[in-house]
Amino acid sequence: EVQLVESGGGLVQPGGSLRLSCVASGFTFSSSFMSWVRQAPGKGLEWVSDINRDGTNTRYLDSVKGRFNISRANAKNTLYLQMNSLKPEDTAVYYCARSTRRGQGTQVTVSS
Repeated sequence: EVQLVESGGGLVQPGGSLRLSCVASGFTFSSSFMSWVRQAPGKGLEWVSDINRDGTNTRYLDSVKGRFNISRANAKNTLYLQMNSLKPEDTAVYYCARSTRRGQGTQVTVSS
């Protein structure tokens, strides 16, 4: 069974940083293209970033380019999202995803 468990969210002031983690199980993580998506209050799901199997190719939503960094540790079956210079508009539930499967999400709130 595919399982994705996110952690690392929380309340942070504007300009702050958070590092999200996602531990994967039930599939071959090292062979899987992985993504981060988010859902802000009252809005639909939004793609944020993705990374290829060996981490050599990454893509980002324009609004997070230069602030967020996606990475992976295949030996640990773990996906990361380093988020810097956070803005109130980054407030959302963040999910890691493999194809259409998502974890339970972790809440990120950016507020003073």
